[in-house]
Amino acid sequence: MSDWQIAERQLLRDKQLRPLLKRIGPCTLVPLQREPYEALVRAIAHQQVHGRAAEAMLNRFCALHEGEEFPPAEFVLALPPEALRGCGFSGSKVLAIQDIAAKTREGLVPNLEEASSLTDAALIERLVTIRGVGRWTVEMLLIFTLGRTDILPVDDFGVREGWRLLNGLELQPKPKELAAIGEAWKPWRSLAAWYLWRAADEGKKVKVSAV
Repeated sequence: MSDWQIAERQLLRDKQLRPLLKRIGPCTLVPLQREPYEALVRAIAHQQVHGRAAEAMLNRFCALHEGEEFPPAEFVLALPPEALRGCGFSGSKVLAIQDIAAKTREGLVPNLEEASSLTDAALIERLVTIRGVGRWTVEMLLIFTLGRTDILPVDDFGVREGWRLLNGLELQPKPKELAAIGEAWKPWRSLAAWYLWRAADEGKKVKVSAV
């Protein structure tokens, strides 16, 4: 039995989550096992823009580098800022990507093997010192790259919106409130977050169909 199957069994005991889990079905989350450097750059690209726009910028960014590998840190540091701006990145994102590359060269950003040996708290404390990288960005790395099972990104709009819709609330829960609720989901809070994102997606579809 996989970790997610074990997690689903536990979360099905939660009366509020149970209908959502039964409606959505098995979790399909598969960590991508990218190098943390690449995962952070991709996360910066996705900040505050639509997913398709972020992917378009990343495609232009990757096209700057010959070969199939993601543009390495040394290559990025040798690029003029104008080249990154030409990919569509804002000035603040250019500075963040350059800092991620610099911190990778310095060793602050660990490789995948080292990151896998560090605790969630240690990685958060270490990586939030990078320009443009906040707790949410590291939490996305922990869930979608490293496959950590007990991360609840309480600052995430989609997670809080999913809980609001699931419970028919007028307002989203505050981050501290959701954190307290999520204590019951340990040690599988990443899975709970995944299902709450699905609840938020359902809400978007309802809005579109109502227009």
